[in-house]
Amino acid sequence: MSKRILIIHGHPDANRTHFGHALVEYYADGARRAGHSVRIIAVAALDFPLLRDPDDFQHGQPVPAIAAAQADLSWAEHVVIVYPLWLGAMPALLKAFFEQLFRPGFAFEPASGGKLWQKKLKGKSCRIVVTMGMPAFAYRWFFGAHSLKSLERSILGFCGIGPIRETLIGMVEADAGKRAKWLQRMQALGEQGR
Repeated sequence: MSKRILIIHGHPDANRTHFGHALVEYYADGARRAGHSVRIIAVAALDFPLLRDPDDFQHGQPVPAIAAAQADLSWAEHVVIVYPLWLGAMPALLKAFFEQLFRPGFAFEPASGGKLWQKKLKGKSCRIVVTMGMPAFAYRWFFGAHSLKSLERSILGFCGIGPIRETLIGMVEADAGKRAKWLQRMQALGEQGR
């Protein structure tokens, strides 16, 4: 069964030579070959301001690039987020994008009947792909994968997105053979729409 898939490429550098770009392309290629519909948002190519006050977050209107991204997210049944680990977390530009994207009224809103929030993005699954220089097990076990857990629980889960799966790619500067295996794996995940 085909899916509508949105890939969010979160590397803040628009240079196409990054391994994350290749991961995005291989996933998209596999998905398209399997009959899935694919849209890609390259965060580095977008023009949007930083949010600087809570009133803008609560009541401001998204700029056109963010409104278009919200339309793509509404369209999607499955979301793939690809980004490099920088200083133990997602790059600042990707975090700024998420602050703009997951605004009240679009992603969640106050609810009635004793519930605090209504999750407005239910029914969407997600895969998060994180590349890093350290071994993936060190990030998960020694550092507790805290930034990944925050993205899963405090942003995506809070808005109703789930299930959420993870792919951690450690030692990203590995030899070409290991990189080729990761690219093949991403292509297979794209074919499966997972």
